[in-house]
Amino acid sequence: MLKIGFIGGGNMGGAIIGGIRRSGMDAEIHIVDSDSAKVEALAKTGVVPCESAQRLAQECKFIFLAIKPQTFDAVLPSMKGYVTENNVLVSIAAGITEDYLISTLGVNVPCVIVMPNTPFLLGEGATALARGTYTSQDDFSAVCDIFRTGGITEEISLDKMKEIIAINGSSPAFIYLYAKAFVEYAAENGIDSGKALNLFAQSLIGSAAMLTKSGKTVDELIKMVSSPGGTTLAGLDALYEGDLVGITKDCCGRCTKRAYELSK
Repeated sequence: MLKIGFIGGGNMGGAIIGGIRRSGMDAEIHIVDSDSAKVEALAKTGVVPCESAQRLAQECKFIFLAIKPQTFDAVLPSMKGYVTENNVLVSIAAGITEDYLISTLGVNVPCVIVMPNTPFLLGEGATALARGTYTSQDDFSAVCDIFRTGGITEEISLDKMKEIIAINGSSPAFIYLYAKAFVEYAAENGIDSGKALNLFAQSLIGSAAMLTKSGKTVDELIKMVSSPGGTTLAGLDALYEGDLVGITKDCCGRCTKRAYELSK
């Protein structure tokens, strides 16, 4: 049986716990959170409340750090002397590095640096994971299995975990903003917003499936939709003129820059 502890039971922590529960994985889950209401709610699902982060480190092999980056400086030092090389730390916070975790705790603890995203809440997540220097393949595989309970996983090198944030961690917000423009356009032209949202959302789902299952390149897929002299090419012209690709790369660059600013 896996003994898994969560420091933080917010949206993402709760979603991961829910995924473990739904999967039927043989696991005992412990939780520490300053919000007693969250702890009580999770306790009703069979999660074991723990009185402190120090105690959780003693009870559980796998410790999920499901807290905001700004909170680490208050929480992590209190665990020094309790976390050992027998634990595995799993950080899901943007900008947190293996070096920071090890230097703060003063021990070569195995680490897995993770960037999940909010669709995990629906079992449709896309999670990037990096195996730490002292982490065994078995322990890394166990962590990957946990995140597969809420979607797909991809292994990324440690030195690219800040760059990957724009690709899967933050990208849902960028996609939602893009969707907002289509729905607003529909409403401005007398089309029901709910119906437009359903059609556009399914178009996103279908397009994603074409990207991953058709075997065609992105350029080939664009060409499939773009009849010569047709409506799609007229719309694409506006996107090319507005430099959508360049703007998107700039968006990703700014996201990455902020990740480095938050880095610890």
